[in-house]
Amino acid sequence: MKSLPARARWPLGWCPQARRVESPNFGPRPSGTEVTLAVIHSISLPPGEYGGDAIERLFTNRLDWEAHPYFGQIRGAEVSAHFLIRRDGELVQFVSVDERAWHAGRSSWCGRENVNDYSIGIELEGLEGERFEAVQYECLSTLLEAVRDTLPQLAEVVGHEHVAPGRKQDPGEGFDWALLGRRLAASGLGIFPSPTGVGSA
Repeated sequence: MKSLPARARWPLGWCPQARRVESPNFGPRPSGTEVTLAVIHSISLPPGEYGGDAIERLFTNRLDWEAHPYFGQIRGAEVSAHFLIRRDGELVQFVSVDERAWHAGRSSWCGRENVNDYSIGIELEGLEGERFEAVQYECLSTLLEAVRDTLPQLAEVVGHEHVAPGRKQDPGEGFDWALLGRRLAASGLGIFPSPTGVGSA
């Protein structure tokens, strides 16, 4: 994936390199709030099945709840994330980075509640606990660099499991935090939290 343009070329918080699929599930960030955190998630619908359109349908409130038995467990959910990285590395954007996506739910980080207020949510197509594709790490690290250029207060990258411990387990043990840390360190960003920082919410 090629380098992504910085904020001057991100009209209204939309990344030109991403396929844009607008979600209605967002709202304004609290006045004066700066984005300091990126939260990594994993998602597949139905669980363990890849490549379909169910994730996009979920985030745009168009999922047919009767199409699969699992969907009944999430019936009525109104959720979103800023970005989705598919298994083949495709980048999809659902919500402007200037807005508050509905991705973290009840959450806190380092004693600060309501993670959605001050974070970017990035979904990786995958199953919690399972491995992710090399091209997804490539896209993720490039995206994080671009988001940092766009939102310079971004300081840490954590998992959903770290901001909602006991309630969420994604992206799970299959996600290679050390690899992401190395990729970000090579870029000079230094935004990956220290090992003791992960899970210290």
